[in-house]
Amino acid sequence: MAHGQGSLACMVVTCSDTRTRDTDTSGKLICHLLKEQGHTIAAQHLIKDEPEEITRLLETAAQQADAQVAIINGGTGISRRDATFEAVDGFLQKRLDGFGELFRYLSYKDIGSSAMLSRATAGIHGHLIIFSIPGSQGAVRLAMEQLILPEMGHIAGELMK
Repeated sequence: MAHGQGSLACMVVTCSDTRTRDTDTSGKLICHLLKEQGHTIAAQHLIKDEPEEITRLLETAAQQADAQVAIINGGTGISRRDATFEAVDGFLQKRLDGFGELFRYLSYKDIGSSAMLSRATAGIHGHLIIFSIPGSQGAVRLAMEQLILPEMGHIAGELMK
């Protein structure tokens, strides 16, 4: 495990108007990759892409000490129903702008210019580290393996200083 903290308690959230528990392959992939690296799943949610619902869930997580990391997938595009970015961005107290920039750069190398449509973002609210990523399995794997898993322990360590 890279940089700092060992096992972290994570909340995994899928924001989708169409997925069900059975079809939430990206949420399952996030949980699998976290467990594979020794992290625990404190909670897993499947919610509609509704800003109020997303904000309510994040507020609850930030007030409780159950999870140190929230990983949200889905709703980061630009379609009419994609509202996850606005909810997450409005909730962040400190932004990690480099996360979105690096995600789009790595995505560009993989999928080309359509990577600019992603509004992946990350930041901090209180003790809670929040990552918001696209819902496709390719995007989830890229974000988890190349950015989130290598750095979330380091970020958690920095928050304890």
